[in-house]
Amino acid sequence: MSIQRFETGPRMSQAVVHGNTVYLAGVFAGKAAGGSVTDQTKDILTIIDGHLAKAGTDKSKLLSATIYITDMKTFAEMNAVWDGWVSEGNTPARATVEAKLAAPQYNVEIMVVAAK
Repeated sequence: MSIQRFETGPRMSQAVVHGNTVYLAGVFAGKAAGGSVTDQTKDILTIIDGHLAKAGTDKSKLLSATIYITDMKTFAEMNAVWDGWVSEGNTPARATVEAKLAAPQYNVEIMVVAAK
């Protein structure tokens, strides 16, 4: 079975497709880095939509999601954005973890796995 990699760098690929499964690396905010959890989450989900489209799938086929936030006090703020984005009736298995992220301007990181 072949493996396809998208946006591959020396350390990681942003997306990897194996068979009919798409694995995304953890996604940080781009334009919204340093902004509110709401803005960062919106930015991340837009980036995820783009990666999934490149891999030939979309958010209606999410299998799992792992969300990292730097402060569990922002859980409801992040969820307000997530709930408006996720495909109704197609919600993935999900975990949310409080964690220190790679740089102080990042408050949210999201990693998903989807079917094709």
